[in-house]
Amino acid sequence: MIDATAVIHPSAIIEAGAVIGAGVQIHPFCIIGSHVSIGEGTVLKSHVVVNGHTCIGKNNTLWSFTSVGEVNQDRKYTGEPTRVEIGDRNHIRESVTIHRGTTQSNGITRIGNDNLLMVNAHIAHDCVIGNHCILANNATLAGHVIVDDFAIIGGMTAVHQFCIIGSYVMVGGCSGVTQDVPPYVIAQGNHARPFGINLVGLKRHGFSTDALRAIRSAYKILYRSGKTLDTVKPEIARIANLHPEVQPFYDFFARSTRGLIR
Repeated sequence: MIDATAVIHPSAIIEAGAVIGAGVQIHPFCIIGSHVSIGEGTVLKSHVVVNGHTCIGKNNTLWSFTSVGEVNQDRKYTGEPTRVEIGDRNHIRESVTIHRGTTQSNGITRIGNDNLLMVNAHIAHDCVIGNHCILANNATLAGHVIVDDFAIIGGMTAVHQFCIIGSYVMVGGCSGVTQDVPPYVIAQGNHARPFGINLVGLKRHGFSTDALRAIRSAYKILYRSGKTLDTVKPEIARIANLHPEVQPFYDFFARSTRGLIR
């Protein structure tokens, strides 16, 4: 079904069964598969391919040569009807690739709202990206990676499968992330190591002076006290009880499956 207000170039191929919402613009030489749904106001620049069981929300912009919903690169995948789900107001720049999920996870590669995926970024199968994230040019996420809200991943950075990148994290360019990065942390290097808290980013997002002090205290206890993780958990829990901004930092310990960067 194609809404009457959609603007579709004659050279675009829209397979029967695709759902195209109001005000959608599809530019020359795009290909839209039969199980695709595109929400109102979304713009596809030229040569965009959207395939598979893919749902794209409202007011997104996909630049030229982007590929969304194609078969993933997991050799265990045998054609199951897995999905890609993309929220609203995302900017997906040239040559970004976003692959469908696998049955080894929940079958969905999911991207939230208001994200910027820059040129040639790759989102592998079963990744989950939150809201307001930035992946710079050539950032690469392996399968099953989770990126929490407001995280930034620098250009040419690769993230190992099953890693978790916490909220408000800043990963510097050309890094190799092989373990989980707690919220608020700056990570850099190959393999990525912690380099303090993302102070500039937190200030920009309105964190109070008291909250910043508490987060910094939790960081120092974890990374500079020389104590084991089990030893520092009760200390950080006490700070979290007084400062709710520290609670995501503490909760991250239970979420981590690959261990924390050290």
